[in-house]
Amino acid sequence: MKASIIGAGTWGSAFTVHLGRLDIETQLWIREQDIFEEAQKNRENKVFLPGIMFPPTVSFFNEFKGALISAEIVFIAVPSKFCRKIYENIAPLIKPDQIIVSLTKGIEENSLKRMSEIMEEVFSPDQGIAVLSGPSFAKEVIEEHPTAVVIASKDLTLARKVQHFISSLYFRSYASKDIIGVELCGALKNVIAIAAGISSSLEFGHNSMAALITRGLAEMSRLGLKLGAEIQTFAGLAGMGDLVLTCTGEMSRNRHVGVELGKGKALEKIMSEMKMVAEGVTTTLSVHQLAAREKVELPICEKVYQVLYENKNPKVALQELLSRKLKDE
Repeated sequence: MKASIIGAGTWGSAFTVHLGRLDIETQLWIREQDIFEEAQKNRENKVFLPGIMFPPTVSFFNEFKGALISAEIVFIAVPSKFCRKIYENIAPLIKPDQIIVSLTKGIEENSLKRMSEIMEEVFSPDQGIAVLSGPSFAKEVIEEHPTAVVIASKDLTLARKVQHFISSLYFRSYASKDIIGVELCGALKNVIAIAAGISSSLEFGHNSMAALITRGLAEMSRLGLKLGAEIQTFAGLAGMGDLVLTCTGEMSRNRHVGVELGKGKALEKIMSEMKMVAEGVTTTLSVHQLAAREKVELPICEKVYQVLYENKNPKVALQELLSRKLKDE
């Protein structure tokens, strides 16, 4: 059995290491020429995953044809803003019996589509499609900390096939049919994580974080239900699980953005200093537009939008949140 991974960022590289350790022949496509050459020479991604050696079962490619050939499952781990272009580039090379799995947690700008919706547009109508999400910091996965994730597909049999393909004693996956909910959870929790970072930067304590996570989950559920998701997904790994991790874990890129915003640093400066993509920044804009389109009230997400895109002072945003009219839970 063989797998392909498209994208050699932190998560793509870590997932490649994970599959390689399962003795799965894994073909990793690397866009950056310097990273590709380093991987070929020293079997390491020193930019995104320094100090970790790729297993012998991993091979490297900088062109799509070689990376995709003979793979049973193709995992795509690139930022959401690049996904459509990647999908279009590989579509002529994808075979009908190959399963495509999105590892991306985001919403496409302008179209406001989830990654699986874009895949349905680009690939053949009967192409097997799934998504992977859940609380899974890359560093802890490669350190083999017990981790649990969700594989979602409209075809539960397909989801279960991927589930068995990637699971191990330290990496446990659950199958789900709620692809809408799983994808929305993966995207929306990043917006709440930015708010969590701001809260931490302002030196608020556990009470504040508990309230933020709980009310943030309510907002995620509200929008998700309007868009056709199932409520139980938001209480599971893709929802509450990933939300807690991203809001409280110091390795969270989106939380980091919030922390720096809380210190008064400009967004442009924060982004220029990061070598990895914080999906929550662009997702915040998409969620703002989705909420307006669907007429769903998302107070926390809206304040994050105002901080990011309207230069609202985070302290003022907080005061406005807390001074809203009192209501029933």
